Amino acid sequence: MTGTATLRRAVAIGGGTGLPAILRCLLDLGFETSAVVTMADDGGSSGSLRRELGVLPPGDVRNCLVAMAADPDSTLARVFQYRFKAGEGLVGHSLGNLVLAALDDLAGSFPAAIEAAGELLQVRGRVLPSTLERVWLSATDAQGRLIVGQANVAHALTGVRRVALVPPSPTAYPPALDAIGEADVIVVGPGSLYTSLIPNFLVADISAAVSSSDARKVYVCNVANQRGETHGMDAAEHVGALSAYGLDSVFDVVLVHRNGGATGPEAVGASDEVIARIESRGARVVAVPLADPANPVRHDGAAVGRVLADVLGDLAPALEGGVR
Repeated sequence: MTGTATLRRAVAIGGGTGLPAILRCLLDLGFETSAVVTMADDGGSSGSLRRELGVLPPGDVRNCLVAMAADPDSTLARVFQYRFKAGEGLVGHSLGNLVLAALDDLAGSFPAAIEAAGELLQVRGRVLPSTLERVWLSATDAQGRLIVGQANVAHALTGVRRVALVPPSPTAYPPALDAIGEADVIVVGPGSLYTSLIPNFLVADISAAVSSSDARKVYVCNVANQRGETHGMDAAEHVGALSAYGLDSVFDVVLVHRNGGATGPEAVGASDEVIARIESRGARVVAVPLADPANPVRHDGAAVGRVLADVLGDLAPALEGGVR
């Protein structure tokens, strides 16, 4: 390809700390990028603001906005991420969460608040809630007990068997559906499986839009399990869990961490047998070292970026039609 790079669109779906890193990778590859973010968070600062002000949870939105800021290291971006360490009513809150709550009140809606915050940060993409309804996550654990609340599910003492939203069947945010429908690339993960990723697909129209999309679909599997929520699950079981919520056999590529040295109860298994089970669902598995050497329970952003450049090379505008 010569001349101006073709406009290509990418959507990353998730929440938590994994999504911002993927957004930076996609932006670096030249994609017009949108984030579709779960609205089920009810822990920490987001949870307090939900309960006290009735706003939608701003935390994951804030992280994505900063990740897509024109300068993520600017003073304004760092102020958005500033978390108060003291002060009655302030301790634990991120300033950016308070700004989004204030903009929600001033602008009259959460989408308008996101847009205004995006203008302040000069973001290079869009952040889209999966739904604008006030939803709460519930789960049934491995022993059949009901757990209510995303924060409680994340700290479950035993594995999660099933999750649901309350109220059920929320309406998807139309711009999120439009972004998915227009995407050339859809990336899911990494992120907490039952509390950051799957809540997006409990919005039925979101999972249906991903399933029916002609985009190239990539799942970035976690490198480590969370005790309780996903304790003991291997990579094929992570893929299987997503399949149970509308994403059966939809992924073209699954990225898993494997370097021959991953051990311990927190490691997400990716043996040859596990990879074969994933491939039986029609996906191509890329199994390479992806963990951050300094923090092996998290991904190395640079390593993930290199693999995404490889598997999306023929679509990435910045690579001008590199080889897949």
